[in-house]
Amino acid sequence: MSTTAEVERLWTVEDVARYLDVPVETLYAWRKKRTGPPAGKVGKHLRYDPADVRVWFQRQKAA
Repeated sequence: MSTTAEVERLWTVEDVARYLDVPVETLYAWRKKRTGPPAGKVGKHLRYDPADVRVWFQRQKAA
């Protein structure tokens, strides 16, 4: 019996801004300063792994 794991889709900048309740511009500023959640490029599009965003947020809470 084979099962397929459900894959969570990558988040856009707008998704992350909504999750963190910050403006999109803040995410771009954090990225420029290398202080925000890790992101990667898919072609010309910036994408975030939801698990990485959650880990980053937990570390911010703990700091």
